[in-house]
Amino acid sequence: MPFKPTIPGNAAVHCNHGSALEALGRTDAALASFARAISINPDYLEAHFNRANVLHKLERYEPALAAYDRAIAINPNLADAHFNRGKVLRRLERWDEAGASFDRAIAIDPGHADAYLSRGLVLKEMRRPDAALASYERAIAIKPDYVEAHCNRGNLLKKLRRWDAALASYDKAVSIKADSAEAHFGRGIVLHELGRFDDALSSYDKAVAVRPDYAEAHSNRGNTLTEFNRLPEALSAYEQALSVNSHYAPAHFNKAIALLLAGEFSRGWPEYEWRWKNEDGSVIHERRELRQPLWLGGESPAGKSVLLYGEQGLGDTIQFCRYAKLVADLNAHVILQVNEPLLKLLACLDGVSRLVARDGELPHFDYQCPLLSLPLAFKTTLDNIPSARGYLSGNPAKTAYWRGRLGEAVKPRIGLAWSGNPNQKNDRKRSVPLTQLISRLPGNVQYVCLQTEVRESDRRALLAHPEILNFGDELDFENTAALCECLDLVISVDTSVAHLSAALGKTTWILLPFNPDWRWLLNRTDCPWYRAATLYRQQTTGDWNGALERMASDLPGYLNL
Repeated sequence: MPFKPTIPGNAAVHCNHGSALEALGRTDAALASFARAISINPDYLEAHFNRANVLHKLERYEPALAAYDRAIAINPNLADAHFNRGKVLRRLERWDEAGASFDRAIAIDPGHADAYLSRGLVLKEMRRPDAALASYERAIAIKPDYVEAHCNRGNLLKKLRRWDAALASYDKAVSIKADSAEAHFGRGIVLHELGRFDDALSSYDKAVAVRPDYAEAHSNRGNTLTEFNRLPEALSAYEQALSVNSHYAPAHFNKAIALLLAGEFSRGWPEYEWRWKNEDGSVIHERRELRQPLWLGGESPAGKSVLLYGEQGLGDTIQFCRYAKLVADLNAHVILQVNEPLLKLLACLDGVSRLVARDGELPHFDYQCPLLSLPLAFKTTLDNIPSARGYLSGNPAKTAYWRGRLGEAVKPRIGLAWSGNPNQKNDRKRSVPLTQLISRLPGNVQYVCLQTEVRESDRRALLAHPEILNFGDELDFENTAALCECLDLVISVDTSVAHLSAALGKTTWILLPFNPDWRWLLNRTDCPWYRAATLYRQQTTGDWNGALERMASDLPGYLNL
């Protein structure tokens, strides 16, 4: 029988025994020893503090908080008790109280770098970025080799889109700790945003080499490979992320984008249903909270009302509203909900029984489906895309008005849309400077600006070319559709104008970046979604010259110039 020592009734012995048990991972026994020490000496500070730390480690936050409060009551000047109490409150998302605890720790110990770092994390959550940044920088001033502080400073600067400063923070972290997976990961994100894809890939490679189970880094590495159109490698990276965490939504969503870009629709559409939320609760795309069941083609909707709603951009709604007719053909009553700017344009869309505004009151309906889930519901492949030859039409009265406004055509007319919404995530790679586009366009053509908004950087170029007709604020979607009907050709970048023109069946030439949005696929000049579209692609990232040269060489033949 093994010898079992008897521990005498001495509080210090029980406290030390608890610390030894905790070091061995025997947390329940450790808590019992700390409780025994406290029962012997209720004011034993070390026992209360150690007990609180174990409860904290076990994520038993409310008891831990009470234990820290007891320790602080015994010694109000114990900085680490205030600091650890703040960490518990941060876990409980009680931001104001957590910040006050960190402030108290700092007041007691002005050199408490960890408290400054944690205070910065709380201030970031409280949406006080300047104060958070100052707190991180104070932590770094106290402890210049504080890798975690440099990384968190980089994270905040990245969120503020201060790319160069963020990169400097990550670079500093890597210089201190070359095997910091978090620093390499953050650095990769910034380099990707700066368009330095080779460097970004190198950073992600280093992150996953240090930490092979880093799902986020594998997924982001896949995103960078996708920028190179290296889709098999990108898909492998997403699979590695999912092998680490099979429920990691961004990896599923990014995998969907790569599959759809590759034209593998049957595999891509199910993965695209992961597009709603990240694990941290942040939104990838907005999903309506509706009590009616989601319809994905499993049940017959005959005799039922089905709500279809736009979930993403206006161009996406224009592209996928074509599915309303397919739902109606199943003898369903189709209610289509779209953003206000599209109401007039889609007023007569085939298959729609009732059209309502995004913020309007909804009538009764039995099922609901977001527009971009309809390809999954109808098992869309490259061979059965509906209404590819056109499904919209301009308002006849509006079209007649614009024909009169333009007057008799004495030379070909081309509509131009060279930039999209500057707030769109990928706008920097899809928009073309107007000066660069104009320099490739032939004379003896009447050009019509189809932009509703002209950026300041393009305004001077537009004013310098009065031969480009500009109707400005007159062009809502209904008027733009009618104006497109009066043109011989529309040239557009990947924006809602391209979708609108092509959905009208109007000949549309679309300028695409090297790595395009998934709907345009790769390595083809035609578009299975729009038979009226011809695609002009960059051959290298960021270089429009080749695409514009090919377009310019095709124009004289198309226009018989």
